[in-house]
Amino acid sequence: MIEIPKQFFIAGTDTGIGKTIVSAMMMSNLDATYWKPIQSGLEDETDTQFVQRISEADESQIIPERWTLAAPMSPHASADLDGVSIKLDDFELPEYSTRHLIVEGAGGLIVPINWQHTVLDLIEKLKLPVLLVARSGLGTLNHTLLSLNALRNRGIYVFAVLLNGPYHNSNRETLRHFGDLPIYEVGQLPKIDKKSLQTAFSQLVSLES
Repeated sequence: MIEIPKQFFIAGTDTGIGKTIVSAMMMSNLDATYWKPIQSGLEDETDTQFVQRISEADESQIIPERWTLAAPMSPHASADLDGVSIKLDDFELPEYSTRHLIVEGAGGLIVPINWQHTVLDLIEKLKLPVLLVARSGLGTLNHTLLSLNALRNRGIYVFAVLLNGPYHNSNRETLRHFGDLPIYEVGQLPKIDKKSLQTAFSQLVSLES
């Protein structure tokens, strides 16, 4: 079973990769507090609202976003439209009373949060280990290995990669070989609710086992 640090950052190789579903899965299985520092896009349910609803977390386990931006765009572009300026110094780890703290990023690693800094800079500032979420299918090898290189070049510890989507033994084996770290797979979920995420967590497939 995956070893979970007390505090960690859920990063992705791309946008729409499943970071929020993985966050909900972790919240559904751990005594944890959730924080998404930057939310871009407010028309529908926010990621924080989704995680709280699916995991059935208490309000005390949810930390409000530091920035909420209206447009579903890269944070730097959405901030420009809203007429606000995001600074790296805006972000500090919040206080929490649970066993774990889960911090979810916005988009991929090199997505800008302003015109000087990216999500990667934010991870480095917060000094958190990373759970890297990637798609399981075609295209994941290049994106995932480049993301691992970017994190490691900053001295950021990646404790695991979690592949999201249908099981893909070849990609899992290749990433395990070239990435040299534990690789897990969520698999294809028939339904997104707390029970299914608890089951998925208990059945995480790893080359380590």
